[in-house]
Amino acid sequence: MQLGAFSVSLAVKDIEASAAFYEKLGFSKHGGDIGQNWLILRNGETVIGLFQGMFEKNMLTFNPGWNQDAQPLDSFTDVRELQQHLKAQGIDFLAEADEDTTGPGSFMVLDPDGNPVLVDQHV
Repeated sequence: MQLGAFSVSLAVKDIEASAAFYEKLGFSKHGGDIGQNWLILRNGETVIGLFQGMFEKNMLTFNPGWNQDAQPLDSFTDVRELQQHLKAQGIDFLAEADEDTTGPGSFMVLDPDGNPVLVDQHV
């Protein structure tokens, strides 16, 4: 089961201060719009997202269909297939992908310690 590209999505209080901090650690802007209160930063293969006012907690994010450069993959496990697999294992969902659709979709689960895990397919 392939979950796709991985990043950590951080719920930040001040996106400009957070961006400046992570730039000092060697991260550079890879995407997003600071005017809309979100940025994607990279340092090598490591990707973090900074999100101000969009969610309450930091979360693990996986993007089926993308590589670490946010480029589409020729072959990947669809988010709905991943969801069905996890449902069959008894995982509870906070949000679910519509299984009657194709293309983009997402679901969210919590790990045993309450950490959100977002699986967000853009292709």
